[in-house]
This record gives sequence, C-alpha cells and structure tokens, in this order.
Amino acid sequence: MDEASRDSADLPAKSPPHAARVIALVDDDRNILTTVSIALQTEGFATRLYTDGDTALKALLENPPDLAVCDIKMPRMDGLEMLRRLREKSELPVILLTSKDDEADEALGLSMGADDYIAKPFSQRLLVARIRAILRRSEVTRRDADAEPPAQPLPDPIKRGRLTMDPARHHVTWAGRPVSLTVTEFLILEALAMRPGVVKTRGALMDAAYHDDVFVDDRTIDSHIKRLRRKMRVADPQFSAIETLYGAGYSFTDD
Repeated sequence: MDEASRDSADLPAKSPPHAARVIALVDDDRNILTTVSIALQTEGFATRLYTDGDTALKALLENPPDLAVCDIKMPRMDGLEMLRRLREKSELPVILLTSKDDEADEALGLSMGADDYIAKPFSQRLLVARIRAILRRSEVTRRDADAEPPAQPLPDPIKRGRLTMDPARHHVTWAGRPVSLTVTEFLILEALAMRPGVVKTRGALMDAAYHDDVFVDDRTIDSHIKRLRRKMRVADPQFSAIETLYGAGYSFTDD
C-alpha cells in the first residue's frame, strides 16, 4: 500500500464502526497524523492518512471522505494549492491547520473555501468539536436535499430584493443567477437577510453559523463575509447588499 495514503486501520487504535464518518488527514508530519488519527478513531471516526497534497487531492476527488483536515505548510503542493484545486470540483468540507503566525494564510484559506481553520498547536478536543459541528451542518443540508417531500410544509424561500434563498434546498440566487455557497456562508447570509437593515454583530453571526459552543474569532467571520461578497459579485459585479459597520458588525440592505 502507498505509504503516503496508509489507511488508519494500520494504526494501533480500535477499529471504528462500519458506518463511521470518514475523516481524511493531510499533513507531512507523520507524528501528527498518527496522534490525531488515534484520537479521532477513539471518538468513533474512520480516518484516511495522506502525507502530501498530490496524493491527497487525487484521493479526495476519486473517493471523497466526509471531511478533510489539511495542513497548509507541506512540500510540493501545499494545503492552499490543494484546496484551490479541490474547490474547482468539490464542496467537500475542509478544515485547515495553520501556524499561529500565519494570519494571512488563514484569511486566504477561508476566502478560497475552507470551512474553518485551527492554529497549531491545537487541542484535539477542539478539533473533534469543530469536525462534529461542520459535519452536522453538512448533514442537515444533504438530508434536506435528498429527503422525500415531508408531511409538514417546507419553509418558504426568503426573498429580499434581488436575493432569493431556499433554506430547505440550500439554494441561493441573486437577480436570478445561482450562487454556490458553503453551509457556513449560507447560514451567515441567512442570518443577515432575515432582518434587513439590522446590524448583526460578529458574535451573533458566529452563533448563527457555529453551534455547540464552538469558538471562532472575528477574523473567521470577516473572511467568510469577504468570500460571500466575492461570490455574489460573480453574479453581479455591482453587488453591495452586505454592508460593514466598523466596530459593530454587518447588515443586509434590501435594495
């Protein structure tokens, strides 16, 4: 078996249940791979391990896991380049691992489509909490998209000016043009659009997008907002409906 993509079953950890959620770990540090893999298996996850971006990218596209945790600093293809290529074909949830002095990389990673980031050294408990929170949000979206029509009526679409959001189907359009958003981006936009003109603090947007007391800092929300604007401007270069009130937060303008 390719050493760069050893299955975590080779590690000295308890075998996960058959229906375990699969987490791909991508890091050139084998000690981190082994330690984190054992911790995740103890929590009931199955893991796949990769030590380089090239091998990982091919595997993530051909046999997608439920979520990937990727280090940014890797030789040959780093985590940001791997994420960029992955986002061309997949919306697979991704958490980036960064160093504490890599603020620019964190912001760039989120702008490129990462769902979250964690700075090294990190608590394994924190990583597990972030993974579970993102998987829960992704599962709700997937279940709503795949489910047969329920007995109860689906929530009505949200219409604000040129914006239409369908929470039941995780579908967004601006001026009739579809906009592809991650789960986190959708929840942030939904929180803003529900009350046009009302300033939402970063804390309020964190609560809307991240549940279960998962902590993220202000820069995470700011990066998601920047990416939201960038995506909306693909549909409309003049998009300006998300306004910043410096020192307070963000609001949605129903124009």
